[in-house]
Amino acid sequence: MDHRDVDAAVAEMLRALAPRTAGDWTVPAGPLEWTCWHTAAHICHDLLAYAGQLAAQPADAYLPIDLNVRPSASPAEVLQVVTACGGLLGSALATADPNVRAWHWGPCDPGGFAAMGVAEILLHTHDITQGLSVNWLPPAPLSAAVLDRLFPAAPPGEPTRVLLWCTGRGELDGLPRQTSWRWEAARSD
Repeated sequence: MDHRDVDAAVAEMLRALAPRTAGDWTVPAGPLEWTCWHTAAHICHDLLAYAGQLAAQPADAYLPIDLNVRPSASPAEVLQVVTACGGLLGSALATADPNVRAWHWGPCDPGGFAAMGVAEILLHTHDITQGLSVNWLPPAPLSAAVLDRLFPAAPPGEPTRVLLWCTGRGELDGLPRQTSWRWEAARSD
């Protein structure tokens, strides 16, 4: 995965959520305890954190930075911050040497950071759309790419449904619902 996937995920998020910025973003985002607004701000934070990791290449921890979106920011403004942070991650990915490794619970390559960024965008957009009562699912091609990179042991099936199942957000026929999960971003290769 690469910067183009991050760009596509941000575009999909904006397509799903930009027309709904007048809604009540103080409601919980689907099954999360966070509000829709806080969930969108969390996406911003993660995208910036992943960009920072790639730029600084720390080997053993996350950089000691946090992004604070002003509490007075409207949902439309938070989506602008998502766009900015997605752009920063995309730029970091576009210029990163493929051999670069930076810490995410171990050595993670640029493709892993791209996959995590896309996963954060898709999964939390799904959470937000649930909170806003919008019928939306992550696109299958991006879901398949995330599964391939972050969930190599995922069961077969329709990629979007499998991704939601892998992250405790959905049911999958014949399998118990996931109550805890972890993606495999760091790789030793």
